[in-house]
Amino acid sequence: MARVKRGVAAHRRHKDVLAQTKGQWGSRHRLYKRAHEALMRSLAYAYAGRRLRRRDMRQLWIARISAASRGLGLRYSELIHGLQSAGVEVNRKMLAEMAVRDQAGFAHVVGVARQALGQQPAAG
Repeated sequence: MARVKRGVAAHRRHKDVLAQTKGQWGSRHRLYKRAHEALMRSLAYAYAGRRLRRRDMRQLWIARISAASRGLGLRYSELIHGLQSAGVEVNRKMLAEMAVRDQAGFAHVVGVARQALGQQPAAG
């Protein structure tokens, strides 16, 4: 059986890791072992961060919807319950977008939710 020398493959792998850790401080971009450790950790943080970003965005949307609906006299929980009762399937991202950019459309949606709850329109 022929002898297999693995130097070329290892060198390529090391170069890839060092290229990915370019810009890191000190030995984290110079030494393969430290760079590999830093890379594994940074990839784990990136994965977790993508999930945290979704959580943060949902919180932001809910805060915007809540603020806008309270301005129209309806609590966030009542708005969501009213929309579900009315069979309106619009997600929080779109509701937040309407609350910020299309106040008239959002007021109409709040009216639909209020009607489904059997409430009178808010005066004002």
